[in-house]
Amino acid sequence: MEHSASASSLGPGGLDIAGAFFTPIQHAVPPSPRKRHTKISVIGTGNVGMAIAQTILTQDLADELALVDAIPEKLRGEMLDLQHAAAFLPRTKIVASVDYSVTSGSDLCIVTAGARQIIGESRLDLLQRNVALFKKIVPPLVKYSHDAILLIVSNPVDLLTYVAWKLSGLPPNRVIGSGTNLDSSRFRFLIANHLNVNAQDVQADIIGEHGDSSVALWSSISVGGVPILSFLDKRQIPYEKETLENIHREVINCAYEVIQLKGYTSWAIGYSVASLARTILRDQRRIHPVSILAKGFHDIDGGDVFLSLPALLGRGGVLGVTNVHLTEEEAAQLRSSAKTILELQTQLGVLQA
Repeated sequence: MEHSASASSLGPGGLDIAGAFFTPIQHAVPPSPRKRHTKISVIGTGNVGMAIAQTILTQDLADELALVDAIPEKLRGEMLDLQHAAAFLPRTKIVASVDYSVTSGSDLCIVTAGARQIIGESRLDLLQRNVALFKKIVPPLVKYSHDAILLIVSNPVDLLTYVAWKLSGLPPNRVIGSGTNLDSSRFRFLIANHLNVNAQDVQADIIGEHGDSSVALWSSISVGGVPILSFLDKRQIPYEKETLENIHREVINCAYEVIQLKGYTSWAIGYSVASLARTILRDQRRIHPVSILAKGFHDIDGGDVFLSLPALLGRGGVLGVTNVHLTEEEAAQLRSSAKTILELQTQLGVLQA
């Protein structure tokens, strides 16, 4: 499936109207190599994939956007629907195909495709089906875009980021999972609501598994540069640990509530992934809690495992991991979260190092 034919061939006999309409500039030189063409590919055009694509377009993050899906009719429909908004969006070439060659030359490949859980199916069986799916997705992405960064959004994101890393053969800094970037946004939103401030003035991270064993870093939370817990202690303002735990529990349950109400999540993950794309492709060197190869950090051992840590991101992918101080309790919870993921990885029984 190719993108819609250019309007430049609308003239009689296929006359190139564009060539006739514009007078070329004399003695023009090619663009500077620094002004490079940026291409993003999104694999999977379900609710999440299209929310990501739409946000990428409205935020002008790419010169070219490629969409890939297994259902050609829906894929073409989504492509045309986006193309028809061209008059209201920054200029972006939009292409789509069931053939992965359409992703050739991508700077960033975002994978949202994943098998849906069947009623009565175990989590392990679902994982096995997703591994089989990833074996069809990841190798061709690397074949056509060997210099790309892979950004995995499909759930369970930590395990599937590990699978993508193993299948790709890429260095670990170029395989990233969306991880707890969205969880942390939900965390900041809830804290901001409690304090009646803007969420952008709240610094708060969720790390570990994107799931029930995630870890809330209460010890490092600050608002407007003021560390919250130490401020409360110094002012002798009492607070209950249960209140903190309830906020964290609400973060975990946020997605379940949205899914129960509307059937799926889409917009928040769309903005979350677009923020990661912006940081990576524009080399903004911002810190995001994303799923990365975590072995060796905070005494995590027992095997290669991907989980979320505050990572410095840029054009090279993962540039470093923030040496954030963890309390003994937080460190123990993080190692427990890693153990949970490793146990599932072992049960998966494939792609082990």
